Amino acid sequence: MTHVPTLAAGEDAAGPRRSLLLAGGGIRVAYQAGVLLALEEADVRFHHADGTSGGVLNLAMLLSGIAPGEACGRWRALDVRAFASPWPLRRVLRGPPYPALASATGMRERVLPALGVEVERVRTARGIDGTFNVCDFEAKACVAVPHTDADLDVLVAGVSLPVFSPAVERRGRVLLDAVWVKDVNVTEALRRGAQELWLIWCVGDHGVYRYGALQQYVHMIEIAAGSALREELALVRERGATLHVIRPRVPLPLDPDLVFGRVDAATLIAMGYRDAAAYLDEPHSAGVAPDASATRMIDPVPGVAFRERLSGGGYELRLSWEVDDLDAFLADPRGTLVGDVTHPSLGTRRPVRSGAFSVRSGGVVAELDFGGPRLTLSRRLDDWRQAELQPGRARLRVTAGGWRTLHARGVGSAREGARTQARFRRWFARMSRIRPVS
Repeated sequence: MTHVPTLAAGEDAAGPRRSLLLAGGGIRVAYQAGVLLALEEADVRFHHADGTSGGVLNLAMLLSGIAPGEACGRWRALDVRAFASPWPLRRVLRGPPYPALASATGMRERVLPALGVEVERVRTARGIDGTFNVCDFEAKACVAVPHTDADLDVLVAGVSLPVFSPAVERRGRVLLDAVWVKDVNVTEALRRGAQELWLIWCVGDHGVYRYGALQQYVHMIEIAAGSALREELALVRERGATLHVIRPRVPLPLDPDLVFGRVDAATLIAMGYRDAAAYLDEPHSAGVAPDASATRMIDPVPGVAFRERLSGGGYELRLSWEVDDLDAFLADPRGTLVGDVTHPSLGTRRPVRSGAFSVRSGGVVAELDFGGPRLTLSRRLDDWRQAELQPGRARLRVTAGGWRTLHARGVGSAREGARTQARFRRWFARMSRIRPVS
């Protein structure tokens, strides 16, 4: 039953010893599936892989034999509401204190099976060493459990965040999510002889402090994760190891944005693929500086995004239109796109490697690069449901999504989000009255 997972370097692989570090980030770690797909296409292979917090899910998938392409499909199909599992009525009636806001039933019985995780397959993976990080509450320490000793309790404990999920008792120890100790175990990778560290970072790292209970809970995670990483990066400098970091350019949407449909897993996957492709396309043999700048993101400012599906001429495009900075956009209307395309000549759900759009004289032109093939999407603001795709002048029509998915990004409150959306809608209404120049 032994098997060699995708991305495994194998027993006799030449070249530097590489560690893949899958940090946490809640449900947002769907982003990592897109990164793994880009790494597979670039033929980057690893001797060791480490997962912490949400990164445990992707590591468990990888060691179960789930290839990155299939991992993307499973994340897209996953009902994110399965993460929330209420306590049975009989437990509620017994009264407080409750172990946590939700039980772990959804994780054990729905999420892990839906992602294709099989514990026995995890333990029998060969050609790569895996480590799953958990917090041992009594020891107040992060413990790296080898994949050959992993079980369902370890995987569930690795994503059991205090307050939200109950701790797990295993072999007389109380285990839970390690994020409050560290969100990635650089020390373990170096202990195993890593010469190159490939870190996929999803937790926010910026300088904007937000108000509100949820935002500040997230900030506490960011503080714990970021400070622990900075301390460990000193070891990277000391050992002379090479550090590669793939991270979002702006903080990813929070988990409630996925639960309420403002963003979906497919968009996060496309973001991860886009960001990984951009890093891999640049000269990176020396990696990045192992200091605080490694994971630093652009400070969030009010922006908007929406997604849609367009079909026609044998094409199906799923796109998310992104405006990171609405003020800058209103002065010079340009933005970016992520997504994927399905067509006989391009394959099924092939991710966009890079995408950008601009608005001029009531018309929009978007350029989509798929790492060779390029598509140009043209449309009018006053007839948004129609579009033309080049080459071939294929006629497309919006078949799903659109304005109902419009949401604010980089805002600190619902009120600021509503104002941001209203400003964008007013701009769109004004621009749609301009007749495009032929």
